[in-house]
Amino acid sequence: MMRHSAAHVMAASVSRLFPTVKLDIGPSTEEGFYYDFDLEHRLAPEDFPKIEADMKALIKAGIPFERLEVSRDEAAKIFAGQTYKLERLADIPAGETISLYKCGTFVDLCRGPHVAKTSDIGAIKLMSVAGSYYRGDEKNPMLQRLYGMADVSQEALDATLTRIEEAKKRDHRKLGKELELFSISEDVGPGLAHWHPKGARIRIAIEDFWRKEHYRAGYEMVFTPHVGRAQLWETSGHLSFYREGMFPCMNVQEGEGSHTSTEQYYVKPMNCPFHIQIYNTRKYSYRDLPLRWAELGTVYRYEKEGVRHGLLRVRGFTQDDAHIFCTPEQIEGEVRRTVNFALSILRRFGFTDITAFLSTRPEKAVGLPERWDQATASLRSALDAEKIAYQVDEGGGAFYGPKIDLKIKDALGRPWQLGTIQFDFNLPERFNMTYVGEDGKDHQPYMVHRALLGSLERFFGILIEHYGGAFPLWLAPEQVRFLPITSGQVDHVNALADKLREMDIRVGVDADNEKLGAKIRRAQLEKVPFMLVVGGRDVEAGVVSVRSRETGDKGAMTLEAFMELFKETLKA
Repeated sequence: MMRHSAAHVMAASVSRLFPTVKLDIGPSTEEGFYYDFDLEHRLAPEDFPKIEADMKALIKAGIPFERLEVSRDEAAKIFAGQTYKLERLADIPAGETISLYKCGTFVDLCRGPHVAKTSDIGAIKLMSVAGSYYRGDEKNPMLQRLYGMADVSQEALDATLTRIEEAKKRDHRKLGKELELFSISEDVGPGLAHWHPKGARIRIAIEDFWRKEHYRAGYEMVFTPHVGRAQLWETSGHLSFYREGMFPCMNVQEGEGSHTSTEQYYVKPMNCPFHIQIYNTRKYSYRDLPLRWAELGTVYRYEKEGVRHGLLRVRGFTQDDAHIFCTPEQIEGEVRRTVNFALSILRRFGFTDITAFLSTRPEKAVGLPERWDQATASLRSALDAEKIAYQVDEGGGAFYGPKIDLKIKDALGRPWQLGTIQFDFNLPERFNMTYVGEDGKDHQPYMVHRALLGSLERFFGILIEHYGGAFPLWLAPEQVRFLPITSGQVDHVNALADKLREMDIRVGVDADNEKLGAKIRRAQLEKVPFMLVVGGRDVEAGVVSVRSRETGDKGAMTLEAFMELFKETLKA
């Protein structure tokens, strides 16, 4: 309420300072608020101090917020000339109450609620201004969206601002460029990421770990195409329900001579129909189930300009996808197994603060109610068994099945949704999936969609920000860097580096003709976990001088002793 009220105060101040402004809407956000303005003057940070000063004067005055209920005609008179307000007014269904909130001379169309008076608003600060299309439609006018922060006290606001500054330092787009991890080329296309050698090293470490753990957990790997015929996506329902999120079709000439035909193909937005195609290549018995199939499958989704954001929202990404096909009797055990597996994977990446959201059957749903009840009970049972804190989103499931969403908090306490365990009663029916039961008759299998990391691109962006680019030893793109003091040690150092590479250690050598201090600073900036300094005396003594990114100088030791230190650090 306080942040929503602060948005009204900001709109009141902008209206006082710029009387010709046209107003749209001003909601609260998780930590602040914004308001959309149509204003000839281009708002800039230089305008913030005078707007803030006016806001603080209104807050100090303790002006009451008054709720008014008016007729449609009265509201139209109040907002005469305010184009956007009149359009918002027209959106209110006939017969519904039209409520306004008055604060001094400022009146806004609003459902509320608000704080009692402006002095109940704590500390505020204007943060930024950005363009925003009216109603989010790029065909409409571009408005100016002014963002602010509000908290209960100056101390609380300062703590939030400090965290925001830290988040800026950790921004994966900034660190991705500085550490040469990835890039997105406008020449190739927006939202299409390129993994640079260092980023690829990390990706391979993630993938190798992911595959090894999946094989250990009883999964099999599959690979599927990047494109499929329109008929496949019609059967799956994607062309009916998800067409706007798909790239346009490709028209392909099939056949030769007079037997040619034009077929439509789409790049895949999801992997599930392909896994079902593999399932349907043969007849399965209940004895064959459960089947756990996993794929690091690259998919493509037409994300519009307003929602793309670095690696966190891209157009081409690789999902750590898996599908489980099982009998009704197996489902509870499979869900518990999957939840436990998801937790173990996320904890290995350093995420220990994990919560869950259980979404249940909506009003419009496919599948028998008893199947929904069993599926939901299995999800709830798994969360209870693993003692995971969770909230229930009643009716929040997809039309095709209930689900669990797993959320983690990063080093800055920010929540991120990663894992999903989603039942699907829709696709098995659409694709006529069956297995032969104990009774010798055909039955429809339970199907569970399951992702642990979400997508490799998004997960990598989260990892960069979580660790601030200083990845743990097992993920670091360069785990060890040799720093020869002079050119005289380069050949010796290269031989040592080759020994470590034979042990699958990711090694670099800084052979530049620079002073040692400059080499150490460069390695620190590039966040290399271990630096091994080698001078002439070190060569003679058969030792290396070890520096740790975290703890500094570790002293001289043999390469064998360093390897013991490396292995111990790797376990942490």
